[in-house]
Amino acid sequence: MISLEQYLRESAVPRSTIDTFLDPTRPTWAQFDSDVGYILGNALPHDGLDGCWTLSSTQNNGARTAHLYAGKPCRLNTYGDSFTQCHQVSDGETWQEYLAGHLGEPIRNFGMGGLGVYQAYRRMIRTEQTDDRAQYNLLYLWGDDHSRSLLRCRYPAFYRNWDNLGGMMFHGNFWSHLEMNLDSGKIEEQGNLLPTHESLYHMTDPDFMFDSLKDDLMLQLYVAGSIDPATLDLDRLNRLAKLLGTPALDASTPERLNDSSYLLRNAYGFAASKFILERAFDFCRIRGKKLMIPLLCPTVTWELLANKPRYDQEIISYLEEKAYPYFDMNQVHLRDYRNFNLSIEDYLKRYFIGHYNPVGNHFFAYSIKDVLVQWMDPKPITYRNDGSRMMDFKGYLPDRENEKSKV
Repeated sequence: MISLEQYLRESAVPRSTIDTFLDPTRPTWAQFDSDVGYILGNALPHDGLDGCWTLSSTQNNGARTAHLYAGKPCRLNTYGDSFTQCHQVSDGETWQEYLAGHLGEPIRNFGMGGLGVYQAYRRMIRTEQTDDRAQYNLLYLWGDDHSRSLLRCRYPAFYRNWDNLGGMMFHGNFWSHLEMNLDSGKIEEQGNLLPTHESLYHMTDPDFMFDSLKDDLMLQLYVAGSIDPATLDLDRLNRLAKLLGTPALDASTPERLNDSSYLLRNAYGFAASKFILERAFDFCRIRGKKLMIPLLCPTVTWELLANKPRYDQEIISYLEEKAYPYFDMNQVHLRDYRNFNLSIEDYLKRYFIGHYNPVGNHFFAYSIKDVLVQWMDPKPITYRNDGSRMMDFKGYLPDRENEKSKV
């Protein structure tokens, strides 16, 4: 097996890939962001239902393109990773657009594939201090998001299994993140090491990739099964384990190392998410906003369907202890599964193609809608029952006078 140093050196990015990623004239799935690394760009990925291409585009404010009631005031913003962005479907097939069509008001989609909880939170607090702010906010949690929060740069965690298509699908560059201070035992916020277009080219340098990432403990936990365990920083990793109250890493066999690094990775990630959630709810409370946490993880869904313990129970317990509002889509899938006589694999194929297919997004939208309707005040126009009659369709009908002027 290769050493950690060799692994990190080999993660250096070809200069032409960075050139394409930063070229504003090229259609790329992601675009550079100085804080969270990258946000959604404009692309036509070949990853959709039945092998189709999917239209994925962004607006000037970085939100995914929305069409339904887009000119009306927006009360709900959504933040998170690819399940918020709705990767693998076209713009009109997101759960936000399905909900907007049903509720009669727009819903903004600030999700982006690959972000962790911390990066999504950073994007939320940034956006919610602009004209794009909203009264109601959803901060989506998916399984691996917890751990991504603690990576200085996610790209080395997946570069061996990802095709950048020459830069068209490049992402995972350096970003703002969290790290545990092993001396104080406290989680601390850290800025982006490469916050400019010019500095991003440091990722092409093998020396930089090694020097800047060799002591990234979360990255070591990600790649522990791919490198020579003798090159891991076991002393510092075990100090981390002690602080988190988890067993020390067991490197006696590859299987034990994988199991123990997975446990420590989750413990570290969950500690980070608790840190983030407390700050996110404080941020919204101080500003008079409402925040809810939707949860979905296909691994948890499978565990529940197989009648096994869910690995993220610690987060559920924390949300309930703090009385933070949340919506658990994993439990919805469990109830839905009981209506079928299918294998788990066949059931999941109804809704997933990796991410949700359009049917899955539709199912999610109509599963969360009642919770949102009860949460929002006043209720969406399609659910108001105040005895009044809507006589003014301004904002809902086409601008016919403007249409005439164009003829």
